[in-house]
Amino acid sequence: MRVSASLLALALAATACGGGGGGEGEDVSSDEGQSGGTFSMYIGEPENPLIPSNTSETEGGQVVDALFTGLVTYDADSSEQQMDGVAESIESEDSKTWTIKLKDWTFHDGTPVTSDSFLQAWNFAALSTNAQGNSYFFGNVEGYDDLQAEEGKEPAGTELSGLNKVDDKTFEVTLKEPFRQYPITLGYSAFYPLPESFFADKAAQDAFGKKPNGNGPFKADTELVPGQGITLSRFEDYPEDKAKADSVEIKIYTEVNTAYTDVQGGQLDIVDTIPPDAISTAPDEFGDRYIERPSSSFQYMGFPTYDPRFADPKVRQAFSMAVDRKGITEAIFNGTRQPAYSAISPVVDGHREDACKYCEYKPDEAKALLEQTDFDTSKPVDLWFNAGAGHDEWVQAVGNNLRDNLGVTYKLQGGLQFAEYLPKADDKGFTGPFRLGWAMDYPSPQNYLEPLYSTGALPPNGSNTAFYSNPEFDKLVKEGNTAEDNDEAVTKYQEAEDVLLEDMPIMPMFFGLVQGVHSDKVSNVKINAFTRVVLEDVTVNQ
Repeated sequence: MRVSASLLALALAATACGGGGGGEGEDVSSDEGQSGGTFSMYIGEPENPLIPSNTSETEGGQVVDALFTGLVTYDADSSEQQMDGVAESIESEDSKTWTIKLKDWTFHDGTPVTSDSFLQAWNFAALSTNAQGNSYFFGNVEGYDDLQAEEGKEPAGTELSGLNKVDDKTFEVTLKEPFRQYPITLGYSAFYPLPESFFADKAAQDAFGKKPNGNGPFKADTELVPGQGITLSRFEDYPEDKAKADSVEIKIYTEVNTAYTDVQGGQLDIVDTIPPDAISTAPDEFGDRYIERPSSSFQYMGFPTYDPRFADPKVRQAFSMAVDRKGITEAIFNGTRQPAYSAISPVVDGHREDACKYCEYKPDEAKALLEQTDFDTSKPVDLWFNAGAGHDEWVQAVGNNLRDNLGVTYKLQGGLQFAEYLPKADDKGFTGPFRLGWAMDYPSPQNYLEPLYSTGALPPNGSNTAFYSNPEFDKLVKEGNTAEDNDEAVTKYQEAEDVLLEDMPIMPMFFGLVQGVHSDKVSNVKINAFTRVVLEDVTVNQ
């Protein structure tokens, strides 16, 4: 899940735990408000309409996750898989063919959630002509390749041969290869169900994208209005724990600084991102209304490997060694970020603190390595980042490092909002290193590798915006997916990470820490490791 927010980090254990301030992402206020009431929260502009299979970034994801519930869910504190979603059971004898049984559940309009709700949604997501951003999450299902076609051509099939309806409450999924971690993945939004009404025609899908008919703890009361937001209300027939508040107004801001100021002034209740200028003052100013916890977020600078200027891995390695990550975290973020020397987050099993040798700050070696290449240092380097999310200062610091250590000048390209920025990434529009981030979709090291760097995740089917492709990397990830046990899987994922960090299609920068604040109007505010505010748990003080 691509992230737009600024997120900070601490060293942490294999699963999310610990943290400072409010502790473990939860407001420790003892004054938990009563059920009912209304509150508001901040998001940036979503990239796409609110269709789960085409929402692959955090802003739209915050809304989609409130409107839908998947087959499984994840614990807000530990991130562990929970069976309190739509699935009654997910079982397999060979890790290749999975049988999924469903609970009794309905969409917000009262129609039942059935096997067809999943099978039709997954076929729609996988079919390349529907251009869904989460299509590649079905790449391991039998028949996926038949649903893929080059632009302008028709695919050989329209339905995944690996999906089989047994009855209205049971269906089977046959994967291309055994994948032991498959059930863990099924809580991600790509796998959410869709109602029959969605498939009526294109007009119905357009309307759905503005005001989805979901099956989650909140239902949409209004359409999503770009630049403004959407209002949600509690779904009274939700079969699991119902939302505490009556409704929530989700407001879209173009500047997180404005949102933060609005919380200070009482015009907004929750913001899940602290502007860099407020990092040092927010804990004292908000006290127990300041929230901090380890997150799954990962910030990096990607290289446009399609640009001949950055095609040589030595250029990318030299750039990476010229950047002082530790110095940037201390100077700009008051030491509250964890410099990244690997590509797998500390919140999942398989993280190594020193996996990336080219991430060590070695300016002299960086300059010597760059001199071995044909890189033209007389031309400035464009550095891209999205506007309004607090990335300006640290990206400029990266530019200063490149200028001082490699003798290259730079131009900051930070004028695009996130919803404009991501399509540019998918269209090979970047002319130099570009900032992006990632928050896990499910708690596995595979999620930090395959969706971001595999050949199968090249846009428009995935988030491989560096347009990196290496068959050896793909092979090792596949071997991790089919490993007999978790230890073997982690070993293969780490070998794939080694290939990645030798090729350096990205520069790892920071691992994240969720930091947010809220007004005294609300209590029980949690932000999970997926960087989502758990809206259904928020209570309003009355």
